[in-house]
Amino acid sequence: MADCPHFHVKKRTLLGIAGTVWLAAGINVARLGILAYRELRPIPPLAALGSLAVFLVFGQMFLRMSVRHHRRIRGCPRPTQPFWHFFDLRSYCIMAVMMSGGIALRASGLLPVPAIAVFYTGLGCALALAGLSFWRMFLLYARISRAEADGAPSAH
Repeated sequence: MADCPHFHVKKRTLLGIAGTVWLAAGINVARLGILAYRELRPIPPLAALGSLAVFLVFGQMFLRMSVRHHRRIRGCPRPTQPFWHFFDLRSYCIMAVMMSGGIALRASGLLPVPAIAVFYTGLGCALALAGLSFWRMFLLYARISRAEADGAPSAH
């Protein structure tokens, strides 16, 4: 199936798929955090700072990951790849662990609502930012390709 051309897309399209997946996941996770914030009355004063801290930590990590995937996708020798190759195996495993862990934690009731509000809002915004980063790479694909052809360093 990996060599079936019906499932192949151009490398640039992989960046758009990645951007869509990350952005959709980020919006959904942030939505869960915002819904949890709505349950808090009053909202703890340090909660917003907590969400910002989570955003900064995960945002930096996800942006580095998006650049790594961008380089991996661009470096593929074939002009097309199966559409699921916007992630590598390691990233799919990380995603599965994070999703199942998050669902299990929320369902278990072990995390109090303020913790869900703070963590999910920051994490969701960081995921969405990575999605926007992939979309930026998608939109600038031709410009980056020209710069690389001219020998200039690419602008990630």
